[in-house]
Amino acid sequence: MGMRGIMKSVLALATMAIVGLSTAPGKAQTVDEIIKRGKVVIAIDTTVPPYGMLDADNQPTGIDVEVAKLIGKNLKVPVEFVTVNSPGRIPALISNRVDMVVAIFSITAERALQVSFSIPYAGQSAVLIAPKTANIKGPEDLKGQKVGVTRGALEDGALTQMNPPGVTLLRFDDGPSVAQAMLSGQIDAMGGGDYGEIYLRKGAKGEEYEQKFPLRAAHFGIGIRRGNADLLQWLNTFVYQIKNSGELDAISRKYRNGQPMIPLPVF
Repeated sequence: MGMRGIMKSVLALATMAIVGLSTAPGKAQTVDEIIKRGKVVIAIDTTVPPYGMLDADNQPTGIDVEVAKLIGKNLKVPVEFVTVNSPGRIPALISNRVDMVVAIFSITAERALQVSFSIPYAGQSAVLIAPKTANIKGPEDLKGQKVGVTRGALEDGALTQMNPPGVTLLRFDDGPSVAQAMLSGQIDAMGGGDYGEIYLRKGAKGEEYEQKFPLRAAHFGIGIRRGNADLLQWLNTFVYQIKNSGELDAISRKYRNGQPMIPLPVF
């Protein structure tokens, strides 16, 4: 092949690459690109009430879903939801399936190596939950116990770091699976949020549940792909706005039994 033929082949390959990038699902990098496309694609987790769940009509609802809808409202485009579980949040972003993640995405330095976070829009504490009758006051009381956590969630990292002696840590793919294991007696205790439906239910033997001790506090950010300064700036402005307008506090009170949104740091 002559030089002219080589150049034509190179140009053809470059053109194919550009076309492939421009048509990749969820590839929008800037606010203008999202608006031009005519929708924003947001990952949510519907297994973590009160942040994400399904209502009586099997439609997504909860704090995260309300925040996601406000994002679409302020961008003036429809929201397309993509459902993920805790381990699937980062893959959904880096594979370009979604533009952003609004799914109790705890801000950590480790995760920030792969994704960027907005300033916090919500937060809660991860706690150790067990039957009220269980004499558990701290990590040292978990010896010989089976403790369930959601794989990759805040409580997983906290308990792994604590590394209580003699504990069997069982990891599940989502919150409902952990709760079901707790209710059925498969595990003795679980890591979970300081607010959740587990406190409203009883186990197979009639057990009631309570918080035993805190594991770690967390604040949730909206996750996007790294390097998208334009979109990140818009999201930070958006969070600032809904905090100061009272919209965020109203959402918290709606889904957290009248509790206001906790104070949120800025970075």
